[in-house]
Amino acid sequence: MNRNKKVVAIVQARMGSSRLPGKVAKEIVGRPMLAHLIERLKYFDRLDQIVIATSDKEIDDRVVEIAKNSKVDFYRGSEDDVLSRYIEAAQKFKADVIVRITGDCPLIDPMTIDKAVTKFLNSDYDYFRLNVGDNGYPRGLDTEIFSSDTLLKVEEFVLKEEENKDNPYREHVTFYINRHPDKFKITSHNPKEDLKRNYRLCVDEIDDFKLIKELYQRLYQIGEIINIQDVIRLLDDNSELAQINRKVQQKKV
Repeated sequence: MNRNKKVVAIVQARMGSSRLPGKVAKEIVGRPMLAHLIERLKYFDRLDQIVIATSDKEIDDRVVEIAKNSKVDFYRGSEDDVLSRYIEAAQKFKADVIVRITGDCPLIDPMTIDKAVTKFLNSDYDYFRLNVGDNGYPRGLDTEIFSSDTLLKVEEFVLKEEENKDNPYREHVTFYINRHPDKFKITSHNPKEDLKRNYRLCVDEIDDFKLIKELYQRLYQIGEIINIQDVIRLLDDNSELAQINRKVQQKKV
């Protein structure tokens, strides 16, 4: 793939989370959680643009406000048809390559994703993901990389299955790709031992938020971003912290 392709991080974020409403705007050390995520994205060397993709619902005016205050672009589209929201955002900002991130990952790691983008650009794969969870990266470092052409290909396939009322592919952007590996060139990446942990660093429920808030209170310095290695060391050395959200179950598609 051409290294000169425009690489855009598209972050899906909204206020209407079913398990923890308003989570992206919840404050951590004086700033909305989404603002911390955006701050981390600005440390990526391989990103040409950051776009917050939210819904056109009034409740998500707050998400747009955070994007504006953070001086990044935004796109408003369908609340439920997230696939279309991504396609439209990619087209508006002329993205060639999309780095897909969700707004509930306030400890996303710039160095890891920079390496992932470089690998993707030097390959002919349609889709790249970091493996998280068991024997993978901590959950919350979730990242997917794919081309805009791949996303349009997904749209074509999904249109053919629209008669299926249980079709989950519009809500879950890359679910079709992962369910149909025969139709795409897919690769994934496992971490080295220093990052191979089964910690939860995403925010789905209140206990997740409590842990992230505690980590930020202990490690965050204004003008810097938290090093993910420091997070791992802190959790390794203080097992009681990882217990805060141990009972939270990952929601399945």
